[in-house]
Amino acid sequence: MAQPAPKPEQSGAKIIPIQEASLYEAHKKIYARSVTGVFATWRWALVWITQALYYGLCWLEWNGRQAVLFDLVERKFYVFGLVFWPQDVFYLAILLIISALALFLFTAVAGRLFCGYACPQTVYTEIFMWVEKLIEGDRAARMKFDAAPMTSAKLVRKAAKHTIWVAIALWTGFTFVGYFTPIRTLAGSVMGWQLGPWETFWIFFYGFATWGNAGFMREQVCKYMCPYARFQGVMFDPDTLIVTYDAERGEPRGARSKKADHRAAGKGDCVDCGICVQVCPTGIDIRDGLQNECIGCTACIDASDQVMDKMSYPRGLIRYSTEHALAEHWGGKEIVRHILRPRTLLYGAILSAIVIAAAVGLTMRQPLKVDVIRDRAMLTREVEGGLVENVYRLQIMNLAEEPRRFALAVTGLDGVQIASERIVEIPAAAMQAVSVRVRVAPDAGKRGSNRIHFEVRALNHDDVFVREKASFLLP
Repeated sequence: MAQPAPKPEQSGAKIIPIQEASLYEAHKKIYARSVTGVFATWRWALVWITQALYYGLCWLEWNGRQAVLFDLVERKFYVFGLVFWPQDVFYLAILLIISALALFLFTAVAGRLFCGYACPQTVYTEIFMWVEKLIEGDRAARMKFDAAPMTSAKLVRKAAKHTIWVAIALWTGFTFVGYFTPIRTLAGSVMGWQLGPWETFWIFFYGFATWGNAGFMREQVCKYMCPYARFQGVMFDPDTLIVTYDAERGEPRGARSKKADHRAAGKGDCVDCGICVQVCPTGIDIRDGLQNECIGCTACIDASDQVMDKMSYPRGLIRYSTEHALAEHWGGKEIVRHILRPRTLLYGAILSAIVIAAAVGLTMRQPLKVDVIRDRAMLTREVEGGLVENVYRLQIMNLAEEPRRFALAVTGLDGVQIASERIVEIPAAAMQAVSVRVRVAPDAGKRGSNRIHFEVRALNHDDVFVREKASFLLP
């Protein structure tokens, strides 16, 4: 019979205690320190510009309507004097291509400029942090405030902060929906408690997303949710301007007196104060080199320059520079000269060509579209006088924001003529289906399909003209 296995303590085997290890790092709240400086001023300027456009553009009027409106119900997009229909989806594709190429170009030249200055996540985080600082104080005060036990005074200040956050978030959601429903109509519905279900959903959903992302998630969106941080490495090269720490100048770092000769003591310019880490909204240490968490906000540059000024050291310990510039000790002229390299020239040439082509296409765009559809219920028939008749339906779209009258004509076969109404009136920015009967003698063409062309011309606007092909069937 088999003997039972000896217990570990009987066999002399060493017992190793089981240790649990988490696969995820515990999240630590980041208390970003406020900073002033040249780049902070630029960042806030972009906040004002982007939000003035976002909140204000939907209130502008153009030709008696909202200047920018994406009317999904009517399937018409209004952008100032332009009216786009579903058939103009080509222009949307062009816009996406231009945006992608612009992102590639800006990233190749100067890193994550969009992330640091114009990304909605960055912009609203700046706004929410400004409110937080206004109510709870700067970094040290907020840390002390959060660590303190809950009191009525603390509850009031927390409630005030979140009330302002929610108000900003809801106004942001309201503005977002105002680009799809006329903003003044939407405002009247809100005031009268008559919001539709989808408007209600999107106002609260977009508002909740703004409140959650800018108020709580903040750097986690940039670090874990945004895909741009993951593929930025393939868009950089050694000549890309990025936020860099000059380790050759700053190391070895260490504290010292302002009056001390740090060079004689074998120390670099970095005083190891940690302010560059305290101001970082994602909580990284730029002295560890380029990291995918860095959004290029340049707060560490402003903080470093302030410390250098206090220590009477030259500015630029942390600065915009390139890998080649640090290695070769280039100055500003050499850095700018290397911006014009094959990659950026190619991106710039392609982007310029597409922008010019799109601008020319929009300029030469006819404010008239015509689709010809054959009447499938009746392919061909013989009518009085021995003529053969085909029936068509013309979808005429008047893209102009004024009613226009159009003359219809047909060519392609000897003696071909329109037997129905030849003058139609289409309202402003509207589409109308027109039934057209076309007749021709049976011997005017070959049996089967014959090519004809419909011509639609705006009366009193000879330059507004469309010619569309169709097939005429002869028995």
